[in-house]
Amino acid sequence: MATVQQQQQEQEQQTKSTEKRKPVFVKVDHLKPGTKGHTLIAKVLSSNMVLQKGRAASQHLRQTRIAECLIGDETGTVLFTARNDQVELMKPGNTVILRNAKIDMFKGSMRLAVDKWGRIEVTEPANFIVKEDNNLSLVEYELVNVVEVEAGMNTND
Repeated sequence: MATVQQQQQEQEQQTKSTEKRKPVFVKVDHLKPGTKGHTLIAKVLSSNMVLQKGRAASQHLRQTRIAECLIGDETGTVLFTARNDQVELMKPGNTVILRNAKIDMFKGSMRLAVDKWGRIEVTEPANFIVKEDNNLSLVEYELVNVVEVEAGMNTND
């Protein structure tokens, strides 16, 4: 039989595990390749439709739309890949909060994306000026395999 004190401790543990943690907002210049779980506030500078497939009139075919949007904050800019319903939210001039965003690599450069586990919210206009001369998507990355040499081995022999 559980005592009253044990029951209270169990209830406290259950409420602790369901508590939401506060989001940690990151700046655009802190984004790195292969990272995920980012929350950031950014302004949409431009939106360019790159793919539009399917017919909206047909019920069994879903329309596929992909737009590349240049977004940024006071530290820099990055290309954001908007898919389907996200395209309407990413209109130039909007300020958005991206939750659980991830960095995808496309042809060696970074693209920010929000998948089904993330969320995009349009919010009130931000009061920062976007630093447009620091576009992180223009930096090309190359995958390099690093072979570690064991300590104590002399490679000069």
